[in-house]
Amino acid sequence: MDARSFKDTIYNEFTRIGKVLSSPKRLELLDLLSQSPKSVETLSKETRMATANTSKHLQALLEARLVQYKKEKNYVIYQLANAKVTDLLFSIKSVAEEQITDINLLRDEFIVRGNELETIELEEWADRRKDESHVLIDVRPKAEYMSEHLDGAISIPMEELNDYIIHLPKDKKVIAYCRGPYCVYATEAVELLQSEGFEAARLEASVHEWNQYKENLTH
Repeated sequence: MDARSFKDTIYNEFTRIGKVLSSPKRLELLDLLSQSPKSVETLSKETRMATANTSKHLQALLEARLVQYKKEKNYVIYQLANAKVTDLLFSIKSVAEEQITDINLLRDEFIVRGNELETIELEEWADRRKDESHVLIDVRPKAEYMSEHLDGAISIPMEELNDYIIHLPKDKKVIAYCRGPYCVYATEAVELLQSEGFEAARLEASVHEWNQYKENLTH
């Protein structure tokens, strides 16, 4: 093999990752799996794809070695291959946010509701996270909370919030978080809480940002 052939072969291998990530649905699947391992059926429901189509996308991710799976009884459970896949997702989002202004405009309009909802930055919450003047709720599905969650958070999945709301203290601010900057659960939670007379805000962070923040503090 000469130098040119070597270069062609290596860069062709690199493009395997790029090709498999050219699908929006596969990126979404990886994003969901970054929260916790999930069955094909759960991923199908979350992405609103047919189970067969979901399996097809997962197979492509498997062939690119971005995910792995195990069998539990009658279910096939997928998870990310390693932490570097999460880092890759963060890098893709970060570059896209820097280079494509429409992403931030769309997000501000849909998630932040044009700044109508109070948003608390991670650094601000970190400084006052032990302050008893607020309650932190995790509105992701229970399995994601069980996999990992922010310190001191209470698990109240969005689908259960309406029933649980009577147990929340009205003399404290309720801060909701979910899967990150593009997750709508926290937005919906804050809107529901405000409609019931609570002082509420969404936390501009997920477990990944919190872990990254803690890691930066140790360096």
